[in-house]
Amino acid sequence: MRRWLICLGIFFLMRGFVVAEPVTVYAAASLTSALQDLSKLAEQKQMPLRLSFGGSSTLAKQIVQGAPADVYFSANVAWMDYLVQEAVLEPDTRVNLLGNSLVVIAPQGEGFEVVPQADFDFANAFRGRLAVGDPSHVPAGIYAKEALTQLGWWDTLKGRLAPAGDVRGALTLVARGECSVGIVYATDAAMSKGVAVIATLPDSLLQMPIVYPVAVVKGRRRPEVDALMRFFQSDEAVGVFEQHGFQVLVQKQD
Repeated sequence: MRRWLICLGIFFLMRGFVVAEPVTVYAAASLTSALQDLSKLAEQKQMPLRLSFGGSSTLAKQIVQGAPADVYFSANVAWMDYLVQEAVLEPDTRVNLLGNSLVVIAPQGEGFEVVPQADFDFANAFRGRLAVGDPSHVPAGIYAKEALTQLGWWDTLKGRLAPAGDVRGALTLVARGECSVGIVYATDAAMSKGVAVIATLPDSLLQMPIVYPVAVVKGRRRPEVDALMRFFQSDEAVGVFEQHGFQVLVQKQD
């Protein structure tokens, strides 16, 4: 077997092929659809990707524990800041790349009026539970709690939450009709035929806007990784992100 692999490698070298090592990207679950599309484009450019999706908090903790991520793509700045504090990122590689917004969703065909104002009785507007990312650590859930608190709705709803491990989990609970309503990112709602957006929560309800930073993990920088970071900021990638409903910021961090 070893001789066969050596011969295969020599063959590729003689034919002028370069077998690029995949770049491993740990990314927030809300980036799944966009990065899967970008992965196909990257493959055409001989930049194979290995994608691992999950809650930003879970992935960040895995990286601190030594998980083999080359690039971390978070759904909020707090978990990226956590990796900065843990000194596990390459300096001068962090970029605030994308923006998003929060929406209220219901199962398709079961929508109802929601007015995101303090005097609206949201708790009595629906029965059952409210699906959110777990507010204790999932960025979408943290943002949702902040918005609900600002509206004065949190105290009447906190006992009716259906917390999910990531925002896609919350989306699924509503799409399957297991929850009457949910709060997710606008980009997630846009990719699901099983839910309807019934309200958009204003950015003014949040202390800071929803930002997705991306950075290279310490010790993992190499030409393929730098090429991917440039690709994420290219016009081609920007078009894909925008097609999926993201706001493209492309703001380099020192």
